[in-house]
Amino acid sequence: MKMNMLRRWTLLGLIALLGVPWMPSAAQELPLSRTTAEVDVRACPSLTCDVLFDYPANAPLVVEEVVSGDEVAGDSQWVRFTDSLRQVSGYIPLSLTDDYAPQRWQTQPVVPEISETVREIYQRGLELGNNPAAFSKVGDCQNVSSFFLAQFDRPEEYALGEYAALQGTIDHFAGSWERTSAAVDNGFNVASVLSPLWSDPAVCEAGETPLECEYRLHRPSIVIISMETWWGGRPAEEYEAYLSQIVEFWIEHGVVPILGTKADNLEGDHGLNQAVARVANYYDIPLWNFWLAVQPLPNHGLTVDNFHLTFARNFFDDPNRLQFGWPVRNLTALQAIDAVFQAVSTSDNEE
Repeated sequence: MKMNMLRRWTLLGLIALLGVPWMPSAAQELPLSRTTAEVDVRACPSLTCDVLFDYPANAPLVVEEVVSGDEVAGDSQWVRFTDSLRQVSGYIPLSLTDDYAPQRWQTQPVVPEISETVREIYQRGLELGNNPAAFSKVGDCQNVSSFFLAQFDRPEEYALGEYAALQGTIDHFAGSWERTSAAVDNGFNVASVLSPLWSDPAVCEAGETPLECEYRLHRPSIVIISMETWWGGRPAEEYEAYLSQIVEFWIEHGVVPILGTKADNLEGDHGLNQAVARVANYYDIPLWNFWLAVQPLPNHGLTVDNFHLTFARNFFDDPNRLQFGWPVRNLTALQAIDAVFQAVSTSDNEE
C-alpha cells in the first residue's frame, strides 16, 4: 500500500534540545560544542569555584557564552551553558571542549513535534475501530514491562514531580503501561516481529506474526517501537528495510508509530540510529530521540558494558534519579506518547 506521506527532515538547533528539559522549541543559532573528557561543571569560571556536577566525555553542549576566567586559579577561557536536567547554568574550561558537527539525526528533539500526517493516520485508525485509549509496544529486551513504562500503572512506583502535567496521559492510557505486548520479547529484533515463527502460541493464532497478533489483541491507536539489537556484521540497510516494513504495517492499520533511537553505539558508527531517523523522517512519523536525552548522563546512561541502561526508580521529583538511564528512558517515552496524544486529541476536538 503506497502512503501519501510528507517526507521531510525536522532540524532544530541543539538549544531547543538541551536548554529546556526535552521539550521541542524553535530553532536557535548558537554554537555547538562537546566535552573532550570527563569534566567538573563549576558555579563560576574558576577552579576555585564550587563543583556543581560533572559531565562525561563527548556530551554535547550549547555554548551560551565564552567568558574570561581567573588565570591564576584555572583556565583563562570558560564556556557557560545550561544543564537541561537541573536547569542550572555552569562553566567548563574552553580547553576541555571542541567544536561539534553533529549528524542530522543527532539534532532532532528528544520529544517530537507532531505532523499533519500523524493526525491523518490517527483519524483513519479511529474509522477502523482502533481504541483511542490504548497504545502498544514493539521491541526487545529494553522494552520488557518489568522495566519499561509498566510503573505508570502503579501509582506507588513513580512520582512525576515537575512533570505532573503528564498525569492526564497516564490516566488516559491506563492498562496499556504494564500490559505484556505480543510484539515484545528479550530475543526480538526487527526481523523477528515480522515472522510467525516468533509468535507466542499461547496468545497468537496460527500464521500470525507478532505484529498481527498484537494488533488483533489490543487494537491500539499509538505504538512505540524501539529495537536496540541487530545481527553483528549485517548492514544497517537491512535493519532499515525491516523497520520500514514494521512502520508500514502499523500505518496501514491506522496506528501512529513512534520510533525510538537507542542509547548505545555498539556498531561503532551510529548506523542503526541513522536508519531509525531516516525511516521516521521518510514516513513523517514521530522520532523519540532517546539517544540525545542520555548524552549528559554519566557514561551516557549506560553500564560498564556500554549497552544496558543504568537503573534507578521512576521518582522524577528527585533530580539524582534522572542521572540514570532507565528513569530518563521512561520519562522521555512518556513525554513522546503524551506529545502524540495531545496533538491528536486537539485535532479530534477541532473536527
